[in-house]
Amino acid sequence: MPRRYQPTKRPLTADVRYNSAAVQEFINRMMHSGKRSTATRVMYAALALAGERAKKDPVEVFDAALKNVGPLIEVKPRRVGGATYQVPVEVNPERRQSLAMRWLIAAARARGGKSMAEKLAGEFLDASNNTGTAIKKREETHKMAEANRAFAHYRW
Repeated sequence: MPRRYQPTKRPLTADVRYNSAAVQEFINRMMHSGKRSTATRVMYAALALAGERAKKDPVEVFDAALKNVGPLIEVKPRRVGGATYQVPVEVNPERRQSLAMRWLIAAARARGGKSMAEKLAGEFLDASNNTGTAIKKREETHKMAEANRAFAHYRW
């Protein structure tokens, strides 16, 4: 059952260097304990590294990574009678971007050694080439939805 009150979406200003709202949102998600300047510095360093290694525009690499990691379909639990079914549902674009960012950050943090900027850059490159941990997470989500396709008629 959906919630009654839907909070209003606050407008997000684009970041200073690349003039991209997606980059700014990623910085906000990456930030720990309100340390925006640290998160910004790490993000810009990661984008510079990724752009350098891919020999492309850094924002292009970032956007490709987000697009590749974002899931198209996921499962949501639905109670019918006494049983709970995992029902596959399409992911709306806002949630798709949100999940992609979350998975990229988690995958980068889980990587071994090196600085966070290097780990993030590596994850961006992997994701833009359809490899890496974050992509594996998306594939897992799609597989789960595919396996539960029999319950698709329980959509709400």
